[in-house]
Amino acid sequence: MGRTNFQYDESGTTFYYVLLTFLGFILFPSTYYLWPEEEKTDPEKRKKYQAYAKGTVYWEACVEKGERLEQKDPWKKTRNRIALIFITIGWVLFAMVIYQISQFDYELANFDPYEILQVPLDADKKTIKSQYKKLSLIYHPDKSTGNEKLFMKLRKAFDALTDETARYNWEHYGNPDGPQAMQFGIGLPAWIVEEKNSVWVLGVYTLIFMIGLPTAVWYWWSRSSKFSGEQVLLDTTQLYYYFVHKTPHMILRRALMILASSLEFEKGHNHEIVERHTDNVEIPQLVKHLPNLGINNKEKPLCFAYSVKARALIYAHLSRIPLNKQTLHQDRLYIIKKCPYLIHEMVQCISQLILLAHAGRIARLPSLDTVEATMRCSSLIVQALWDKQSPILQLPHIDEGNMKNINFKRYSVKTLKQLAKMKEADRRSMFQSLTDEEYKDVIKVLSSMPYLNMDVRTEVVDDEEQHVVTAGAIITVTITVTRRALADFISDSVINNEGNDDSKDVKEMVDEEEDEELEADEVKKEQKKEQKKEQMPPWMKAQLRKKGAKESRPRKSKIKSKDSLNKEDKTQDKADKSEEQHSNQKSKSVKSKTCDDNDVKGSDSDSEDSGSEVGQEKAGGADSRNSNNDDEDQEWARFQNKLNKREKALEGKSRISHSVHCPYFTDDKQEFWWVYICDRKTHSLVTPPYHLTNLVNQEEVELKFTAPGKPGHYTFSVMIRSDSYLAVDLMDDIKLDVKEAREAPKEHPQWEFEDDDEEENEEEASQESEFATDDDYDDDGSDQE
Repeated sequence: MGRTNFQYDESGTTFYYVLLTFLGFILFPSTYYLWPEEEKTDPEKRKKYQAYAKGTVYWEACVEKGERLEQKDPWKKTRNRIALIFITIGWVLFAMVIYQISQFDYELANFDPYEILQVPLDADKKTIKSQYKKLSLIYHPDKSTGNEKLFMKLRKAFDALTDETARYNWEHYGNPDGPQAMQFGIGLPAWIVEEKNSVWVLGVYTLIFMIGLPTAVWYWWSRSSKFSGEQVLLDTTQLYYYFVHKTPHMILRRALMILASSLEFEKGHNHEIVERHTDNVEIPQLVKHLPNLGINNKEKPLCFAYSVKARALIYAHLSRIPLNKQTLHQDRLYIIKKCPYLIHEMVQCISQLILLAHAGRIARLPSLDTVEATMRCSSLIVQALWDKQSPILQLPHIDEGNMKNINFKRYSVKTLKQLAKMKEADRRSMFQSLTDEEYKDVIKVLSSMPYLNMDVRTEVVDDEEQHVVTAGAIITVTITVTRRALADFISDSVINNEGNDDSKDVKEMVDEEEDEELEADEVKKEQKKEQKKEQMPPWMKAQLRKKGAKESRPRKSKIKSKDSLNKEDKTQDKADKSEEQHSNQKSKSVKSKTCDDNDVKGSDSDSEDSGSEVGQEKAGGADSRNSNNDDEDQEWARFQNKLNKREKALEGKSRISHSVHCPYFTDDKQEFWWVYICDRKTHSLVTPPYHLTNLVNQEEVELKFTAPGKPGHYTFSVMIRSDSYLAVDLMDDIKLDVKEAREAPKEHPQWEFEDDDEEENEEEASQESEFATDDDYDDDGSDQE
């Protein structure tokens, strides 16, 4: 029987398997992630920034924004080419290793002496011997055409066909040498353990595992430990905490000063910041044109050079001051690009400080004005406007200069929604100072802007009376937010009759993404319904089957909605009550007339009363069945809502909604919203702001807060604030009638138990204990004696 040997791989066959596995682990994921792809540019983004009125300031801003959106990373092509070269080399090496392994396996598994000697299967010994001599003269190692490996194969093949022992071994074991020992080779070449190569092997091991790997881990950890979840420096977050705690009541300009002092704009914390010698000349000149910049502020780091520069560039952006294209304009684009993320981090810091103040951890409570001023900074920076300017300035070709020529007071227009609701003739006459091309740009941008509707629903979850709010109860506020475009208020003829094909696609450009996402949502909903039916508890399936059977029965009347049925039931109940009252009044009048009539008609009235009682019992049974069905429907709806919320939580939050029209902003911006509840009387924030990032058509937001501790009437405000547009915010009031908290129940039918049965069981258990006493042991011993 063959024995087992463990040795280093001399021939390289085992090492090929190890190398193939190693290459496979590297090549497959690297090819999937690093294979260069053609960068897809969204044509809708380019179309959004195509202006009709050429040669204007707005047209120049749109052209520059479109070029930025299509601009590619200059080093991206080089990185893609290098990655492609390395991946190609890896796959070539992978193919070579596979070829070597296939050749090795073929030689081991297919030892055919007839094929090696190139003789037919029915060849005799004389033919075999002559063929062997002929080939051995060619491949003998002493010859110039010799091949030692092939000559050894010829010798084995000749022995297998001429020697009886070798032939027996070949026929039974597949090898003329007989059974071979099973070899477990170490998948490393033998030269690794040779003494002359030990220094090189040790050096490579030290370089990879003792220097390279710890350095890579340290580099990753040092970079990741500096940033928060929103990729904001932790030092910047600490800076926000300090200043908000120091000044809990901040105005807008104070929030802008703190934003400009973020350490993302400092060269020591961010290597992408560029410091130029020309800043010493250009920044002082820019500061002269910016009032109320706060240069005399001596607070650190608000007085540092990087903070003053960032603040000056933000103020210049809000004032739409043109800057040098090669220097300050590039710095402004970088700073403006970072601002929305930093503002979101600042809002989170303020909300956390408010929670700490309510918990008694800190003394100073940040006010609601501080939160809202910080939120307003985002929309102002995205649209490049100041807070006191008109929201109409978000439209193209409208600035402070021609605002005087537009008569807004005559038509009492203050918001974009009022402007969209105007008649076309009035709107065009109001913008009569604009050319036709400029007016087309105005309508195009106006039709893409959003307006919101919200539906607010309050309840106390997991309570017997969900719509009764008691002191100290946890109130769940469900807000359904619906987003639409202002194009709904503008007639289709105005949008479509613009004079060219591009203007006909304005509404399609606004609604195309919505239609695609609606179709995808419908498919997902159908799949989710099927999955829910499979995951549904059995008692729910039984109820659905009953409902399906009831609905499948033929009905005389048409199927109606639940709301219409409930309204009809209410009207029928009112009608029945009025008929009963009318009949009672008639019976009273009849009784007052004569007693004889009552005696005569007594039997009839009794029969009518009994019939009405039977009818009322039937109606009561139908009402109870309807109420049971309604309860089941409500319970099933709650069950589905819980499943939907769990699935959404598992899927994660999307950050794609609608592209914002912002020609002065650096990059493409998506519409995000803050949803929160506040108390306007006390100027306090009730719930932390929820960042809604996936509002395409309709989304549902759930906020929770604790009801006031004292009974009474309270009014809270639900706010939806945009981080991209001005004057599109929404507010709705919640009026709560807080009742006194109920006393904790001391008795409940479910808590009542049968004490008699328990006492009897306890007596039996005490009589028959599983442990024997000393007396029992003595009694057993005496019985045995």
